[in-house]
Amino acid sequence: MTSLSRLILGALALCCAASAFAQPSGAYDPNAPKTRAQVRQEFLDWRAAGYDPNDWLGYPDNAIKAGRIVAQRRAQGMNIAH
Repeated sequence: MTSLSRLILGALALCCAASAFAQPSGAYDPNAPKTRAQVRQEFLDWRAAGYDPNDWLGYPDNAIKAGRIVAQRRAQGMNIAH
């Protein structure tokens, strides 16, 4: 790797790190990466709403139906699965 490419990569890394710290800690960002626990909880929510990832014949209808149920429950503030 040349010294110019290392310099560019270093500057890019610094920019990315600075932008990560610039965001307020209490702000909700729906595009932010999710933790493993959040993804697992979403999967459990969908399963509790009737989604079966192994039901290939019912796809995408079963996914659409479960997605609507999950969205409705979240709008009502319900904790779906534990």
